[in-house]
Amino acid sequence: MSSVRRCSRTACGRPAVATLTYVYADSTAVLGPLATYAEPHCYDLCAEHAERLTAPRGWEVVRLAAEAGPLRRSSDDLEALANAVREAARPQTPRQGRGPDGESTEGGRRGHLRVLRSPDN
Repeated sequence: MSSVRRCSRTACGRPAVATLTYVYADSTAVLGPLATYAEPHCYDLCAEHAERLTAPRGWEVVRLAAEAGPLRRSSDDLEALANAVREAARPQTPRQGRGPDGESTEGGRRGHLRVLRSPDN
């Protein structure tokens, strides 16, 4: 099996040089440099198909320029990634907010959802 990724367009066997991603919420097609990994909801395109890309009526095409030179990872990048992973793994503790009368305004928290108590209770 070849390690070179090919263009996603039907009957095109040229090597991919760009990755296309659709942001449906913003009606935007984003075309950038070839992604490091093949993603299931992205499309790899050869140079010809990337250049000729058009979007549906009412959509915007955002073309991200390739960075000059090879991508180099620094220790700062790795440290930032490690800190983000640690932060995400940290257990969430419910924070208690205080209303104008000094009473708790937050009833509980699960993940990203909150239950707020009415000040009338």
